[in-house]
Amino acid sequence: MNDIISSDKAPEPVGPYPHARKAGNLLFLSGVGPRTKGSNDIPGVTFDEHRNVISYNLEEQCHAVFQNVRYVLEASGSQWENLIDITVYLTNMKEDFPVFNKIYAEYFPNQATQPCRTTVEVNALPTPIAIELKCIATV
Repeated sequence: MNDIISSDKAPEPVGPYPHARKAGNLLFLSGVGPRTKGSNDIPGVTFDEHRNVISYNLEEQCHAVFQNVRYVLEASGSQWENLIDITVYLTNMKEDFPVFNKIYAEYFPNQATQPCRTTVEVNALPTPIAIELKCIATV
């Protein structure tokens, strides 16, 4: 059985896909970014008058993306501790990887329960964000 999951707290998907799908005891989250539900706001991003990114604060985006992942997990009947695999997409590996690692360690302090992780650099993401997470968890 494949259950489609939608969170009423996480930002709306930017395309035709669900927040998550449950297959057996596994939960597959679609890419989750730091956007704010119900708006075009992106925590930590400063735009010019033409909506070009002037600057961004990855630390703020990390906290926001982790909160959005929690929202989807909760809507799915899962929880943070059930994450088993995370793929991290960064738009600036050189500058942002050390910052991300520092914050990631705060959210996953216990090495025995840390999920597997892959981090890749991408040229761009669908909205003007600097980070997106793709997660798998158990339910």
